[in-house]
Amino acid sequence: MSTTILHILYQASVMVIPVVIAITFHEAAHGFVAWRLGDDTAYRAGRVTFNPLRHVDPYGTVILPAILLLLRAPFLFGYAKPVPVNFSRLREPRRDMVWVALAGPGINLALAFVAGLMGHLLPLLPDAAANWLAQNLQVAIVINLVLAIFNMIPLPPLDGGRVAVGLLPNRLAIPLARTERYGILILILFLVLPPLAGSRFGLDLNIFRWLLGPPVEFLYHWILILTGN
Repeated sequence: MSTTILHILYQASVMVIPVVIAITFHEAAHGFVAWRLGDDTAYRAGRVTFNPLRHVDPYGTVILPAILLLLRAPFLFGYAKPVPVNFSRLREPRRDMVWVALAGPGINLALAFVAGLMGHLLPLLPDAAANWLAQNLQVAIVINLVLAIFNMIPLPPLDGGRVAVGLLPNRLAIPLARTERYGILILILFLVLPPLAGSRFGLDLNIFRWLLGPPVEFLYHWILILTGN
């Protein structure tokens, strides 16, 4: 096997493993909390599981990010298969919807913290294994923070949109909830068009980086401090 292929496989392992774990735990957390609060829809659909194949969306998780990478797009976007939740079956639909939505970003923050703690294992490993694990942990912290913060954007069907709908008064919550069917389209246009337009004129219009960069850097810094790194 050529050195180039080995290098590609090595870099893929550094990226793919943390991403798959982050997405799997995020989606499973939604289903688990919904199940515990009265709605077993996700549980019956086999989505309360750590099997990543249950959560991967062929287009959103694999094909779309691959196309963007091949086209060298100035942004990267993807998504997992949404966990089915019947909010009307929750014991307290308005309140419990908030907890179900927060479960995904919450588990991502926890995973980022655990990845920071695992940094203390590095001195116990051989150099090659320690270097590989260190890269995985660094990617894991960043990916989980990005997922947590991105999903808290207050636009349905993102988790932040669901939280906002659950907390806002009806006169604001109802119009926001009605945007859910267009939410992903609005989000993609908002994140995709400005970078593409900016790249044609030599301008940095990557709103994704502007929006997520500062909070990710802030939380990354504090995770390293709190985990003793």
